[in-house]
Amino acid sequence: MIGIPLGLAYHNAMEWVVHKYLLHGSGKRRDSFWSFHFHEHHQTSRKLNMEDPDYQHGFFQWDARGKEVAGLLGAAAIHAPLFPVAPFFVATCWYSQYRYYQVHKRSHMDPEWARENLTWHYDHHMGPNQDSNWCVTHPWFDHVMGTREPYAGTEREAKDIERRAARERRRAAKQDEAAAA
Repeated sequence: MIGIPLGLAYHNAMEWVVHKYLLHGSGKRRDSFWSFHFHEHHQTSRKLNMEDPDYQHGFFQWDARGKEVAGLLGAAAIHAPLFPVAPFFVATCWYSQYRYYQVHKRSHMDPEWARENLTWHYDHHMGPNQDSNWCVTHPWFDHVMGTREPYAGTEREAKDIERRAARERRRAAKQDEAAAA
């Protein structure tokens, strides 16, 4: 039974490590397999205020969402040989991967829910420093590693929201002018 808390702690640490070193570290290089995360998922999320339309279709397409699923399935397969000796640990890892996917998907389909319930992940995408707040399901390892940077509910967020709204008003006014001409 010790495998359950060990699996939860391990998975949270792996979320942090994979996100920081693979998805952002290697992923910032456009020639990397992992570039889908930073160059597709992050750009879309920033542009659409946390939403990512890739989560609205099946996951068998080879886009950021499909690659995320492939990575999670690969991680599940890597842990499978341990099942006979550590069934609770492996089952907890599999459960955590499934939960990671469900929570991550919901956060990018329902940004208001993410801002309220997954603040650290909202902060990761919408905050000024996208190289912080690496955890998705729980911010435990971000606290341990000192990489938790709050953004939601701060004065900085309020200013950023107003700046985006003003930009959108200007864009709409230009479109109205062009349509009237």
